[in-house]
Amino acid sequence: MTDHEVVWSNYGYEGKLINVRVDTIRLNEGRQREREIVEHPGAVAIVPVLNDGRIVLVRQHRPAVGKSLLELPAGTVEPDEDTAVTAARELAEETGYRASGLRELLRFYVSPGWCNEELVVYVATGLIAGEPDTEDDEEIDVEAVEVSRVPQLIREGEIGDAKTMVGIGMYSGLKLDPE
Repeated sequence: MTDHEVVWSNYGYEGKLINVRVDTIRLNEGRQREREIVEHPGAVAIVPVLNDGRIVLVRQHRPAVGKSLLELPAGTVEPDEDTAVTAARELAEETGYRASGLRELLRFYVSPGWCNEELVVYVATGLIAGEPDTEDDEEIDVEAVEVSRVPQLIREGEIGDAKTMVGIGMYSGLKLDPE
């Protein structure tokens, strides 16, 4: 299989966080098809691990799904910003914690069928408590959770986003199967 050729692109929306474009692509056998693509600058998520092994999570309301979720701290990468810098900044802004240790755990595409967003997950250790400095439009509660509680929180719908499940699952090797 070879890459498809983009014949034409048209932007339907250009926003502060995302752009939406429609690409006309030429398939390998010559047929043309349209594909809707969401452009996103990329993001990070952080698995902040306290000295006692608990994970620091944030609870915030997510209007897109109409409920509050418990999630890993996360944020969007600024233009030309190294993802480790983004991770340190977002950890401090959302939780107040600063990390003496920060290591990349994994990278993945959030939904490559229609979006180019790459998410980079970091593990933060050696946490030093401080005061959160959230953005004006963020209302965030910080909670420390035992890793062993994560499967239950998923079953109960408290944790419902992929970045949190993948990040904690990869960090801990935890079997997140609800059975």
